[in-house]
Amino acid sequence: MSDAQPVPAGTMPHSGDPSIHRPEHASDGASPGAVTVSADSVEFDDAIVRQFMMATIFWGIIGMLVGVIVALQLANPLFNFETSWLSFGRLRPLHTNAVIFAFAGNAIFTAVYYSTQRLLKVRMFSDLLSRVHFWGWQGIIAAAAITLPLGLSQSKEYAELEWPIDLAVVFIWVVFAVNFFGTLIRRRERHIYVAIWFYIATIIAVAILYIFNNLAMPASWDRSYSVYAGVQDAFMQWWYGHNAVAFFLTTPFLGLMYYFLPKAADRPVFSYRLSIVHFWSLVFIYIWAGPHHLHYTALPEWASTLGMLFSVMLWMPSWGGMLNGLLTLRGAWNKVATDPVLKFFVVGVTFYGMSTFEGPLLSVKSVNALSHYTDWTIAHVHAGALGWVGFMTFGMLYWLAPRVLQAPLWKPNWATLHFWLGTIGILLYIIAIYSAGLTQGLMWRAFDAEGYLQYPDFIETVTVLIPMYWVRVVGGTMYLVGAVMCGVNLFMTWRARPATYTPSIIHAAPLAGGWREPAIPGSALANAPVVEFAKKLDVFAQMRWHRRWEGLPMLFTIFVTVSVTVASLGEIVPMILLKGDIPRIETVQPYTPLELAGRDIYISEGCNNCHSQMIRPFRSETERYGEYSKPGEFVYDHPFLWGSRRIGPDLARTGERIPSAFWHLRHLNKPTDTSKDSIMPPYPHLLEETIDFDAIERSMIAMRKLGVPYDDADIDGSSESAREQAERIAAQIVAEDGPRGTEDRQVVALIAYLLRLGTDLNRPIDVEVEDITVAGAAPDEEGTDA
Repeated sequence: MSDAQPVPAGTMPHSGDPSIHRPEHASDGASPGAVTVSADSVEFDDAIVRQFMMATIFWGIIGMLVGVIVALQLANPLFNFETSWLSFGRLRPLHTNAVIFAFAGNAIFTAVYYSTQRLLKVRMFSDLLSRVHFWGWQGIIAAAAITLPLGLSQSKEYAELEWPIDLAVVFIWVVFAVNFFGTLIRRRERHIYVAIWFYIATIIAVAILYIFNNLAMPASWDRSYSVYAGVQDAFMQWWYGHNAVAFFLTTPFLGLMYYFLPKAADRPVFSYRLSIVHFWSLVFIYIWAGPHHLHYTALPEWASTLGMLFSVMLWMPSWGGMLNGLLTLRGAWNKVATDPVLKFFVVGVTFYGMSTFEGPLLSVKSVNALSHYTDWTIAHVHAGALGWVGFMTFGMLYWLAPRVLQAPLWKPNWATLHFWLGTIGILLYIIAIYSAGLTQGLMWRAFDAEGYLQYPDFIETVTVLIPMYWVRVVGGTMYLVGAVMCGVNLFMTWRARPATYTPSIIHAAPLAGGWREPAIPGSALANAPVVEFAKKLDVFAQMRWHRRWEGLPMLFTIFVTVSVTVASLGEIVPMILLKGDIPRIETVQPYTPLELAGRDIYISEGCNNCHSQMIRPFRSETERYGEYSKPGEFVYDHPFLWGSRRIGPDLARTGERIPSAFWHLRHLNKPTDTSKDSIMPPYPHLLEETIDFDAIERSMIAMRKLGVPYDDADIDGSSESAREQAERIAAQIVAEDGPRGTEDRQVVALIAYLLRLGTDLNRPIDVEVEDITVAGAAPDEEGTDA
């Protein structure tokens, strides 16, 4: 039985009333009719809504276009155009940042600025802060669009932006928070509606996550290093990475759902009590789930197991939210057949349900052992991003356009066509990539009857995926075409706008009694103990205690902050305290100056987007790559580079497996020279661009501040030491019939880093890293790289 009832005709529902729990009808700008003498006129700021709305579709098209380009690059490496700033490793983080922070971010702000004013019956706290927020956020996006293709990256997934841009993100987020909470304090509606709860959680959690994950030590204005190393850095990254999905791509869009879906359907939210359970369960449970991304890695098993348990628990409240959304349409399903807005919302909420079932499934260790590093994860992410985030955004844009632009939608039938293009595009994309992921996982672990790897060359597991990659290109292109149609539709609707917008005005009185919460009728209890106890139980069951919290939003915010903080500290504190207990490996030494420079180039080129550096303790992996990875190997890694997918093979032991400097040079210059059918982009620019030897000293100084044991002599002689090692590697290249004159080229620094990987475990304790001259025959031409 639903605990929400239809609103009688002609009545104005209360936005916080649990018996109705529906966005305020007066919120569309119409005056509510009879107005009390003390009521004031409130004019909403719809200009900021229009700005964020148009920015949403603009950046969405850009981000999806880049997504189609990187999909083409995986289908055929010719689409890298042998251009450094267009290579897959640099464009992939641009794609993810554009879709998450530009498309989804602007959509969040559109929803917040429109719905908050109407739910709280007050204009935003400051028009100036609203404009600073808008232009500041667009400036951040533009900075990301410039720096990421130039190779300026911290390498951490969804957190690649360098430290000056990080500071700008924090500043603009604070501006947004001040504007939002200032509006909350000045509200003219006593109780805050469920959408506002989710906005509060988003603002608080994203601030905590972004700040603590992005703590870094600058070496220069364009380079910095994570303050965490190895295992701790991996943990912090996926504490952030998983919860970025939770609190940037889930909670704000649930707020969007709870406001715009009832408005579009003209129905109250199905269940007030279910929304309470949904909200608090997500806020507390979600934050624990991140470590499941690191099953079977060097992370302590207790941490990943804990993450798995909380991930599985997430399934129930997540589906509670999905059902609350879909059941809101009870009595209005006939509208779905004709209303494209409701079509987008229904499919979007359905994809939310699918993704929140699959997420807990993928967190289970036995499933994760198969899926991790494969395209299965990519399909899962895109089902949520394209289906849930994308469709909820498009539904909101089509609903908002005629209201804030004050003109009929230019082509309503295009919205319906967009829906079908997008739906078919998503299905083509995810079916192909689910198939690719399962194919990868099964081929990687396959053994023949004699007990040998059935597909010993990694390239065999790549070429079989190419047809599926082309299907992804088709599906992604269809989705992009739909987005372009939406952009044209909104633009033409904007062109038909009136010469002067009619202000959206309501009449609302200031809150009586200020912050004091009025008594709830019927809450006084009888003196009889039995009756008193029974009534207390009834108060709890009816969620009246929560009703009080809704009238005290600052207290509500404190509870949210405590929930997020306690859950975070429950994992972070033990992980940080265990830093000194990581088993040390005596032969593991800091990187030499040249290797450190090569590692920076590895990060700059985005190699971690295609290659992992983490061998799991599975026979299929140790047979293919070598001994499994140990926590002590990464104590000097700022940042960690374990990766999250394997488009190419794992590189954790590549220095042992492929000790030929000339092989690496040939492979980097033209991958198909060493690995036929490779889809890796070529890097000829590394043979042309020179090493910045002077910058190495600054990097080593930053590393020493982070605890890496470089002494003064190491730092003062860093340039000379790097040149000497570069000359030795250049001589090795010549000795293997390679070209001359590479001793000052970036490719030599990168080769130095690759040759170092995996060699520490078998190096004699009394031999310094820089004294090693690696030599060896080149591997078979079919190679082990992709």
